[in-house]
Amino acid sequence: MAITFNSVLRSAELDPADVRLLRHKDNRADPGRGPYHLWLNAPGDFLAYQSMQSISKRAILRGPYWAAFVATPEDDTLFVGIWNASYNGLNSVRLPRPTVQGTFDEPGTVDTYQLAPSTLLDDMAGRLIVDWSVGQRSWVQYAHRQDKEVIELRRVFKEETFPGYLRFRSQLSLISQLPQSWRTILSIAKGVYLLACPRTREQYVGSASGANGFIGRWDDYAQNGHGGDVALKSRELSDYQISILEVAGSSATTVEIIAMEELWKRKLQSKEMGLNR
Repeated sequence: MAITFNSVLRSAELDPADVRLLRHKDNRADPGRGPYHLWLNAPGDFLAYQSMQSISKRAILRGPYWAAFVATPEDDTLFVGIWNASYNGLNSVRLPRPTVQGTFDEPGTVDTYQLAPSTLLDDMAGRLIVDWSVGQRSWVQYAHRQDKEVIELRRVFKEETFPGYLRFRSQLSLISQLPQSWRTILSIAKGVYLLACPRTREQYVGSASGANGFIGRWDDYAQNGHGGDVALKSRELSDYQISILEVAGSSATTVEIIAMEELWKRKLQSKEMGLNR
């Protein structure tokens, strides 16, 4: 017989009628700023994200407990905790959106909630996967009306799989927070990378040829915002989006990597229309 999430709630002496199920997923989020990554790396931002909700969801969200889930990069529905919830009212000030930097909700446009994390079921947070099944667009549901099947209870939290060099993207501010396995993979590879400024839309092409590969070079940027590059020094600090254009072979020399970099500068015209000098 299948185990259901409502049976898990009852085991914690929670009445499913008092619980709302929330599945957080934001396809518009900046790289590394989706609900899953906020929960994993920036719990304060995740709390802010969850505490601001659409006015249209006010009726269904009126419940004493929220059971929160996030969509993982593999689109699994991962349980991340129970919150005590109470309605605060409309936002009275301009609020930044945690998932998209530089965007705001104007006063009076979103509902705000007071959320307090509960210790109930906290031992299952990051380990329990449910089948959200039909109605994935219905990201808020009544627990007692939608008894989700538990499809997995992991022994430990499983780190997301590295997407591959050419699929990798991150914000500069999140480099230090990458999973350690990712940082290890990125530290043994060298090659050509791209920095994209979210404010000016300009691009900078650079190369990593040092001992710690891409990570060693990007950590330099994270420390001072410019990595010693002349053009970047002359600009305001920015949270650049980082991606990889080309990975060098293990036997490639520094001279060969720099030649790869120059080729990409010409392809993208990053000297004429970008941030390279």
